[in-house]
Amino acid sequence: MIPKVFKEVIDLGDGREISIETGKLAKQAHGSVVVQSGKCMLLCTVVSNYKQSDVDFLPLTVDYREKFAASGRYPGGFFKREARPSDGEVLTMRLVDRVLRPLFPKDYHAETQVMIQLMSHDDDVMPEAMAGLAASAAIQLSDFPFECAISEARVGRVNGEFVINPTRAQLEESDIEMMIGASADSVMMVEGEMKEISEEEMADAIKFAHEAIKLQIAAQLRLAEAFGRKEVREYETAEKNEDLEKRVHDLAYDKCYAIAKKGTSKAERTEAFAAVKEEVKASFTEEEMTEFGHLVGGYYSKAEKEAVRELTLSEGLRLDGRKTDEIRPIWCEIDYLPSTHGSAIFTRGETQALATVTLGTSRDSNKIDMPSYEGEENFYLHYNFPPFCTGEARPLRGTSRREVGHGNLAQRGLKGMIPDNCPYTVRVVSEVLESNGSSSMATVCAGTMALMDAGVQMKRPVSGIAMGLISDGDRYAVLSDILGDEDHLGDMDFKVTGTSEGITACQMDIKIKGLSYEILVKALKQAREGRLHILSKITETIAEPNADVKPHSPKMIMRRIPNEFIGALIGPGGKVIQELQKETGCTIVINEDPVTEEGIVEILGTSQEGIDKVLTKIDSLLFKPVVGSAYEVKVIKMLDFGAVVEYMDAPGNEVLLHVSELAWERTENVSDVVNMGDVFDVKYFGLDPRTRKEKVSRKALLAKPEGYIERPPREDRGRNDRGNDRNRDRDRKPRRD
Repeated sequence: MIPKVFKEVIDLGDGREISIETGKLAKQAHGSVVVQSGKCMLLCTVVSNYKQSDVDFLPLTVDYREKFAASGRYPGGFFKREARPSDGEVLTMRLVDRVLRPLFPKDYHAETQVMIQLMSHDDDVMPEAMAGLAASAAIQLSDFPFECAISEARVGRVNGEFVINPTRAQLEESDIEMMIGASADSVMMVEGEMKEISEEEMADAIKFAHEAIKLQIAAQLRLAEAFGRKEVREYETAEKNEDLEKRVHDLAYDKCYAIAKKGTSKAERTEAFAAVKEEVKASFTEEEMTEFGHLVGGYYSKAEKEAVRELTLSEGLRLDGRKTDEIRPIWCEIDYLPSTHGSAIFTRGETQALATVTLGTSRDSNKIDMPSYEGEENFYLHYNFPPFCTGEARPLRGTSRREVGHGNLAQRGLKGMIPDNCPYTVRVVSEVLESNGSSSMATVCAGTMALMDAGVQMKRPVSGIAMGLISDGDRYAVLSDILGDEDHLGDMDFKVTGTSEGITACQMDIKIKGLSYEILVKALKQAREGRLHILSKITETIAEPNADVKPHSPKMIMRRIPNEFIGALIGPGGKVIQELQKETGCTIVINEDPVTEEGIVEILGTSQEGIDKVLTKIDSLLFKPVVGSAYEVKVIKMLDFGAVVEYMDAPGNEVLLHVSELAWERTENVSDVVNMGDVFDVKYFGLDPRTRKEKVSRKALLAKPEGYIERPPREDRGRNDRGNDRNRDRDRKPRRD
């Protein structure tokens, strides 16, 4: 039976289209769509169990995978099968999850899976830009309790013009690269990197993307209507008791307000709030706790949240006693670790990051091997968030999605300030040692100082700040440098990195509907004031990059050589380059530049003497004597028929100085004229047409003896002379009887 297919098309306005199709594939899923642009095709399926899970949160899994067959390639590795997701896939999962999760009801706890797969790849289409569209479209075809349709779009700016879902080639020329997630009436998520743009320019980019997202949402709704909307499933909703809620509120609110107003540390607040919670529980009888105890904790948390928010809105005070625009105390230190190539500590309040920098060659670059993109990064950052940084003991299960996402944000904030001519591959590692509010922004600050400490010539230092927003509809407060608790209870969490010139990266999660762009721009400008304050603390510690790398750090020298000399430098089976690395202690990497058809030689070493030896070897390989020029040489070997000499300007380049070219007088023994180690000048004649070997002469630079008669060259002698010579030679030989 031929399936009935439903399809909607979105016009991107520049000849490109996105189509959404359902009814052909994966019909047993609760919702499935195929989203296509060009030859790029994404399959998205959604399934949610009808039975609620025995947990107090939504067990939502968003999974995005790129199949290597989509681009006609084999997976790398021994098993030739897709394995754990790459960082790129994890980042796409996070982009989709952050927009979907808030739109499910808070009391919906059924196991839910959103699976997005790249099934066909197009080099001109970046598939992750359509992942959010695919996820929302599939949910619209399901019976899930979901608030409203959403979509996501990437926005770039090329030659001053905004572009929706730009190609990778366009992104290379763009000064903005942002992913926006939104519903029809509210922006919900922003993440991206920029080339030092202003707050107003960022807001304009968000507005432009939002208009495109509205068109994508309209197409989803048309598809759902044509397919036939399903009734929203019924599920076991959370129990409510308004009288109990009011009772808990009356018992807890004033006490929580008083604790919040004291402006204490995290540990003191936690202990004080826990004591109030126990008091509230103790006010109920044993019978009441048996019947309603499972609700008391939730109602207490709600009362605590309301008290803290009201303190900020009505009095402009925060949990730790700061004003809304005040930054916590900061202290910094560089060169803390003696053996690293660069290190720095950045501490802001109860958040601390220790960053290290390692310098290497192109061989140390981060290789990216995805079906949609192959390449390498010469600057990358890794972020580690161990459990002790929040005073917890929990299992270590490898790098988490959160660590990948926070590290990527910090990397994007810093990478634009690494100079294009930086010869090194640079790795930054951030170890978060304490966390109470935006360790990712502490990573940016520590990373900046560590890079400058390592001698990386950054264009400008970068700082980062985490901002929050609390609003009740009529009143609002923008919070600078938020705490972990303020992140949880606030209406917006946004992180901004930048230099003194502008914004370099951002990440925003907006939890309230209809946030005005005026408030957004005000928040961004307040963030700029905070960034500049933090930047001043950084530059007090280290004002500019160190002029050179540390004595124990490797020095990098790059040389270009013609391609025809690469083989000589490598040697048969790599013998020459391996022996040279062993002798000098340097790492030598050779890459070919397909544009200039040259070899790029990277020389990395801690010893300048070793580096100089490698450079001398390269110079000797490139040495080409000029016909008619004189060169200083040294005798390195004595032979019966001449001396082997080495060019002093190019050690390793040898040439035979024939005995006949030593002096104008007849020479019987080479040692009569020169000896081992003698240094003198010779004249270069190029290839001898008779022997096809290079010819040099010492006597050509000497004056001829008085009365010297030069014998004509052999080829100029007459036929009779040659015949007489042969006869004389024959007469000298003994006759045989």
